[in-house]
Amino acid sequence: MQEQLRQALQAELNAILDFWLQHSMDEKFGGFYGKLFNDNRPDPFAVKGAVLNAGILRAFSAAYQATQHAPYLQAAHRAFSYIAEYFLDKEYGGVVWSVDYTGNPVETKKQVYAIARVIDAFSEYYKVSQHQVAKDRATGLYSLLQLYGYDCVCGGYLQAFSRDWKEISDLRMFTRDANEKKSANTHLQILDAYVNLYSIWPDEGLKTHIRDLLVVFHEKIVDKKTGHLQLFFEEDWLVKSNTVSYGYDMQASWLLPAAAKAIGDEAMQEKSAVLAIQLVEAAKAGQDTDGGFWNEFAPDNQHLVMEKLWWPQAEAITGLINAWQLSANPAYLESANQVWQFVCDHLRDRKNGEWFWGVRKDRTVMDEEKVGMWKTPNHNSRVCMEALKRL
Repeated sequence: MQEQLRQALQAELNAILDFWLQHSMDEKFGGFYGKLFNDNRPDPFAVKGAVLNAGILRAFSAAYQATQHAPYLQAAHRAFSYIAEYFLDKEYGGVVWSVDYTGNPVETKKQVYAIARVIDAFSEYYKVSQHQVAKDRATGLYSLLQLYGYDCVCGGYLQAFSRDWKEISDLRMFTRDANEKKSANTHLQILDAYVNLYSIWPDEGLKTHIRDLLVVFHEKIVDKKTGHLQLFFEEDWLVKSNTVSYGYDMQASWLLPAAAKAIGDEAMQEKSAVLAIQLVEAAKAGQDTDGGFWNEFAPDNQHLVMEKLWWPQAEAITGLINAWQLSANPAYLESANQVWQFVCDHLRDRKNGEWFWGVRKDRTVMDEEKVGMWKTPNHNSRVCMEALKRL
């Protein structure tokens, strides 16, 4: 099973990135299309998002490092150049949220999540390009997050700011998000970005901030009673939501021990390994009989969001493989294989390539874009590369 899964995900990595090479490049206006429909038709006038472009840059940079396939490096060069030219705010610093199809700013507020995604992508790009400007810009964005985003009173990081780093009333990235000062999702992305930055720039101050983030997860974000992540908080860490996200649980389960290992903190690594199994066990309540993971569950009214989106499946496969590595329990590897089989049966577009956004309870495909503000190659290509390393 182990070797079969590894080979399948190796082939899938090639298929995913070949799709993006063939269909996502905007040859008229530069960079990459802001949106592709399920049938691969582009919307040439769609808004282009920072998260999408950072996801493209990270995916192709990491894939080139893993495979040495030259077209992946060329795509990474293209993505870096576009982000540097159009998404970096040359007046106030940081990253704008979105630009129009010609590169003019559309939404200019500073979403900390997006800035972290760019730090992560620039760090990954530096590994394969050795372009000093990528490293310098990554460290510069990190300094801005520490200056404006870090909460030196209560710990952790605030969610969003105006273009000139002032307080704003609407902190949300999605309309369905709780409008709160702090979120688990943003902290997950900052942790991931800081660890990747540390791999190219082993700064002692950065190391301290990574450890502080791990403490925040252990002491503030993870619900010790349920084993799930708590998703939204006030500034002083008062919990404002008890909604469960199975995808975030799985993502945290492998990112936390990886972060502790990256900074060489053995005590935190042991503690995070224990927490990883707890998170996976809690998240497995969201695995359906067909192997796929549901999206969210609201305990207050016992409402299960009966959608199975692409990214929780990817995070679940990595989380389950990691749990198998930590515990040597073959049941986790079997569960990872079940998730992969669900992806093959219901999420992979066998006709047009890539993965659909998601499927409903009856497994009909959701009418969402295949490429978009949030639909990037990062989650599904990354699980393939994690599997290649771990299996």
